[in-house]
Amino acid sequence: MKKSKKTLIGIAALGIASLALAGCSGDRTGGGDDGETAGGTVGVAMPTQQSERWIADGDNVKTQLEELGYKVDLQYANDDIPTQVSQIENMISSGAEALIIASIDGTTLTDVLQQAADQDIPVIAYDRLINGTENVDYYTTFDNYEVGVQQATSLLTGLGILDESGEETGEEGPFNVELFAGSPDDNNAKFFWDGAIDTLQPYLDAGTIEVPSGQTEFEQAAILRWLPETAQTRMEDILTVIGDTQLDGVLSPYDGLSIGIISALTSGGYAASDLPVVTGQDAEVGSVKSIIAGEQYSTIFKDTRLLAEQAVTMVDSVLQGDEPEVNDTETYDNGVKVVPSFLLASTIVTVDDYEEILVDSDYYTEDDLK
Repeated sequence: MKKSKKTLIGIAALGIASLALAGCSGDRTGGGDDGETAGGTVGVAMPTQQSERWIADGDNVKTQLEELGYKVDLQYANDDIPTQVSQIENMISSGAEALIIASIDGTTLTDVLQQAADQDIPVIAYDRLINGTENVDYYTTFDNYEVGVQQATSLLTGLGILDESGEETGEEGPFNVELFAGSPDDNNAKFFWDGAIDTLQPYLDAGTIEVPSGQTEFEQAAILRWLPETAQTRMEDILTVIGDTQLDGVLSPYDGLSIGIISALTSGGYAASDLPVVTGQDAEVGSVKSIIAGEQYSTIFKDTRLLAEQAVTMVDSVLQGDEPEVNDTETYDNGVKVVPSFLLASTIVTVDDYEEILVDSDYYTEDDLK
């Protein structure tokens, strides 16, 4: 696993370098020769400011667009669908030349994106696929199925079923594990779930892993809007159902949920120093601190700087009349079309390597994590 992580870090570093070079080359004058920057307005719709991850995404996209000379209309909808629709409508009516949208619910934007199409405004779906419309031009995200594989792999490693190289140790268990999934209105949540369950299924079939609650379906495990308090409540309910059965692990697809799950576990009698193996995603500061403290076991790092850079590169290419680079034209079917996509790599983070991955890359400083 160590080797795999370093490989992914290298891929991410090369990606950042290549995108940086792309950002420094080419003509950005909108076709003229006067040396002026493009100067058009790009609307950026983000789902919420309740997660530090989305704040970082918005800031990164805005900063990088402005560095290329674009004006930016950045809006957060605080997980309210009508608010996001209204914000996008206002961006269109205010003259946005392109839209970058991280949707709250990828099925609710059909009408407003028709308005964008009627005015020839290109749309980039950002990290969450927009479904049910032909009016989404490109999609940039991480390899979401692989994120789920990584979450399950880190769970298996934490339980001792796999060693650090990913080889089976011969541990037969049984280990008691509960399963959590993301929001059912987020297209990514099912990819995370599928990657994780496909990885865990052989161990579930063999009895190496058992789910004491019996809740093994996505619909049972899903947490609407990714709300930590909802995850905490579900974990509390599970602890009531399973009684004295001790848990060895919890598959959590997001750090915010992990915090809620850990709160339920500690209030339910688990010592902070003897918690089950709990996974996560997004490498949020609170969860990285929790990993350092020996509470949460792992998270999945998705470098939002790289994601923002890819989205900005896509928008700039489209507005310059070029065709953006993609590396996936098969996976992301939104029900109307397969959306051309660019997928980025992610990395497992534990207490053993958080400094190498997060601090040495300048994603966080040491002071951020104190």
